[in-house]
Amino acid sequence: MMDLTQRLTLFLVALFVLQLCSVANANLAFPVERKFKGPVQNLAALKDHDALRRGRFLSAVDVPLGGNGRANSNGLYYTKIGIGSPVKDFYVQVDTGSDILWVNCVGCTTCPKKSGLGMDLTLYDPEASKSSTMIGCDNDFCTSTYDGPISGCTKDMSCPYSITYGDGSTTSGSYVKDYLTFDRASGDLKTVPENSTVIFGCGARQSGTLSSGSDESLDGIIGLGQANSSVLSQLAAAGKVKRVFSHCLDSFTGGGIFAIGEVVEPKFNKTSLVPKMAHYNVILKDLEVGGETVQLPTDIFDFTTGRGTIIDSGTTLAYLPPTVYEQLLEKVLAPQSGMKLYLVEDQFTCFRFDDNIDKGFPTVKFTFEEGLTLTAYPHDYLFLFKENMWCVGWQKSMAQTKDGHDIILLGDLVLSNKLVVYDLENMTIGWAEYNCSSSIKVKDDKTGNVYSVSAHDLSSASTMLIGSVLTLLMMLITMLIS
Repeated sequence: MMDLTQRLTLFLVALFVLQLCSVANANLAFPVERKFKGPVQNLAALKDHDALRRGRFLSAVDVPLGGNGRANSNGLYYTKIGIGSPVKDFYVQVDTGSDILWVNCVGCTTCPKKSGLGMDLTLYDPEASKSSTMIGCDNDFCTSTYDGPISGCTKDMSCPYSITYGDGSTTSGSYVKDYLTFDRASGDLKTVPENSTVIFGCGARQSGTLSSGSDESLDGIIGLGQANSSVLSQLAAAGKVKRVFSHCLDSFTGGGIFAIGEVVEPKFNKTSLVPKMAHYNVILKDLEVGGETVQLPTDIFDFTTGRGTIIDSGTTLAYLPPTVYEQLLEKVLAPQSGMKLYLVEDQFTCFRFDDNIDKGFPTVKFTFEEGLTLTAYPHDYLFLFKENMWCVGWQKSMAQTKDGHDIILLGDLVLSNKLVVYDLENMTIGWAEYNCSSSIKVKDDKTGNVYSVSAHDLSSASTMLIGSVLTLLMMLITMLIS
């Protein structure tokens, strides 16, 4: 038998290790994981991912898609959330361009049961949760979501949801209300559990890429858009948080930071969001490559009909109008004018390069209204395809508004390794270059205290480590009291 001193020592060691593995936040924080890491073996997968998102974006500016058309089926990064009583974990794609939260539900025969991303999938069961309630079709949330009463609504009829995506895949079901459990900071790298009821979609039928058999299947999507139906807006309405969230995606490790709350450190510059837009639009004023100006179409600056620059971290690459893309590509490759170019998979410009790419190619700088700049370095916009073979991430976009004007879509290619802060309270967006494997400081609105939020990685290895530590801790507690 172990003496009391030995038991106490083991117990304190376990607490120390557990603290190192804990998820810290001020207001809210979530661990995030990127889907695409390291050398890209399948270039088509990058553009296929973005094609689905462009289908959703076009629903607002070009062609109607059916449903509410406000979500996408393939977010670039995902997080883990807790739902119900008792709490169960769900892995959901994080989408800054859609609004509602939905998860796959029990009884769905077309919902995925397995994922190639390394985690077990879960079906939400309203009957198994003590706190779950149905949202009726006459509920205020339902009527506001549908901009009025639903035709044929009768007593005890649930509020339906249905979304059709750009590739033709669909999700549908009904809205329910249940507890969303999260961690609120109680100190630096220390948290206490808290929950709040939110309304979300209970998925009963899926098709296409959302159905069973996808290597990138997850339990659902959490939308962080501007609508009142988003989780962010619901939590704000309940007095839990402010409508401010941030993310910092680490392209080197694959993890990062995803937090809700006012960011105190690092300091960052910001610009105004264009009001009354379906997505996060900003006004681009200037574009330079290695200090040389790129001529921009004049309609880029006109936002009266939804034109301009969209910021969307869920998109993998960055898409430019043909005239802008051609100028940029020419200037990017100019320092290596004698280099042989290859067209890979009929869509990516690639080349062999043995030296340091940051020394061999120029930076690309976007300047927005109010002087906010966004710099893309060669290691951001060039990605490794295979040994010494690099490909250009900038892509030519054919996306236009319904009246034929160009748009620019800036995705993860230029937003990685930067803290990006979306402030819907003041309708601004801002960013700062940052080490996304470190930590940020976020203000707790309830107490006024400032706490550190650390970076996390939802890889299977880190998940297994935390699980092992929890198991070890429970074992040591049992030993201590026995």
